[in-house]
Amino acid sequence: MGNGITNDFRVGIGFDAHGLVQGRALIIGGVPIPHELGLEGHSDGDVLTHSIIDALLGASNLGDKGLHFPSEDPIYKGISSLILLEKTFDILDQNGWRISNVDATILAQKPRLAPFISDMVSHISKALSIAATRVSIKVTSTDYLGFTGREEGIASCCVASVIS
Repeated sequence: MGNGITNDFRVGIGFDAHGLVQGRALIIGGVPIPHELGLEGHSDGDVLTHSIIDALLGASNLGDKGLHFPSEDPIYKGISSLILLEKTFDILDQNGWRISNVDATILAQKPRLAPFISDMVSHISKALSIAATRVSIKVTSTDYLGFTGREEGIASCCVASVIS
């Protein structure tokens, strides 16, 4: 990309957190998770997908999720974050970036998310048009520490790499 450099390799970091609330479905990585609470948010509140979007946009120096998908815009109300991830892929593609890999960690005390990871990887890799082997998703509890440990919310952090 820039400065005449070919095969420019870049890394970006993304983070997202949402509170858990009554009356919403819990969607993480595009997967509906059985739980009595869901994540608050303008879209579906999918913290994993949101952290991936910001990591990819950051790696490619193309802004952030709020720039491309502002919460003030009613078109994004309740939208599936997988659609936003597909749009992020298109933005990167239009700017000459290819995704090398995505490595994300979800921070949640409950519910237990490990049984859903393979489905999350499948949804994320499909939305990004990359092999599932290029998507790593891990889950950790915070041993009852902080807002995630108190089960007030769920967070996700992500590192992604892109190449031009």
